[in-house]
Amino acid sequence: MLETFVSALRYPDLRKRILFVLGMFALYVAGLHIPIPGVNRQALEELFARGGGLFSLVDLFSGGAMRKFTIFAMGIYPYINASIIMQLLTMAIPSLEELAKEGGEEGRKKIGQYTRYLTVLLSLMQATGMCIALGRAQNILHFTTFDYFRAVIALTASTCFLLWLGELITEKGIGNGVSLIILCNIMVRMPYDIYNTIQALRAGTITFFNVLLLAILFLGVVAAVVAVQNAQRKIPVQYARKVVGIRAYAGSQTYLPLRLNNAGVIPIIFAIAIITFPSTILQFFGNPTQQNSWVYKLLYYFSPGMSVVASIIYAILVMLFTYFYTAVVFNPSDIADNLKKAGGFIPGVRPGQPTKEYIDRVLSRVTFVGALFLAAIALLQYYYSNITGVPARVFTVVGGTSILILVGVAVETVQQLEAQIAMRRYEGFIK
Repeated sequence: MLETFVSALRYPDLRKRILFVLGMFALYVAGLHIPIPGVNRQALEELFARGGGLFSLVDLFSGGAMRKFTIFAMGIYPYINASIIMQLLTMAIPSLEELAKEGGEEGRKKIGQYTRYLTVLLSLMQATGMCIALGRAQNILHFTTFDYFRAVIALTASTCFLLWLGELITEKGIGNGVSLIILCNIMVRMPYDIYNTIQALRAGTITFFNVLLLAILFLGVVAAVVAVQNAQRKIPVQYARKVVGIRAYAGSQTYLPLRLNNAGVIPIIFAIAIITFPSTILQFFGNPTQQNSWVYKLLYYFSPGMSVVASIIYAILVMLFTYFYTAVVFNPSDIADNLKKAGGFIPGVRPGQPTKEYIDRVLSRVTFVGALFLAAIALLQYYYSNITGVPARVFTVVGGTSILILVGVAVETVQQLEAQIAMRRYEGFIK
């Protein structure tokens, strides 16, 4: 990765793109420190010291801005939800499906526009719910009605600004801008987590052995995620000899790669949205931070890591959504038809329906392994503190979801950099 990055800096245009991305990161980090007035910071810190509940999830995707309740407190999370909802609507509504498949570039722009509108709506709803929930918590918000209105507008506008920033990075930088902002969200927490770990070690709250276990677990999870992200099941494909005009082309052999994890981090985000939906609704009816309230007790049963039942349901949801999203992005019927049209076949399997059934059977087995891995990664963020002895509030980036995002975005960005470098080397060779 470092070698690719250094090689990219040798090309003026790539260097300009990389510096642009770093400049946008600096702008984003500056925004993380612009606070919303009227917030009791000490009471908010005490809330997160007790676990934070649903707010800890938002804090993960906002780079710690939720913990300080700054203007970027919601991060890009509403856009993630809007994108997921639009993908589901595209499959459910025939007109949207036709627009996505046959509309070409204009169709994609139209769906992107709908996603932005939905992002604004979800941002308004999430900002309102967040302010109401914090207002119910003891001594956290000291807001008047106008303050609530101002905070909701500021949070919504900041999310829209981050969306625009992501699109600008995609256009003028390297990689997917929204993904890179999420990567930056997680990475900016690293210094804070390392500082907390050192302070806890000095205070005697944790031992050096606990930190060693944490480091081993962190590196082990990174290695496992990289291995699973790159793992493939290769199905051999044979192309028959064919004659085009007066030319005869010899048959060739290749393979059809089935990735172990076709869905990426999307199933975890789906599952989190479902499992936390009751929590979001319940926060409107009582104080979620008061331990003797009925809302707090009910929230306990919808909190993975606190309730065993919730953890099991969460793992099952992750596995189900892994199968669902894999079926969306990989259609065995289309693959079988394309192979048949191109004169390709799987050795020992007849073309057409038998090929489709064979691919579907292999894909189901491969996806099962990937789904189990994603379920384990999703639950790890709630139980790694029990394994290492390091409290979750001290070091948060070990959570499997954050590492999965980090590795996925980093690998994708490096691959794009390598492609850009290879293209420029090729152009230089031709000239």
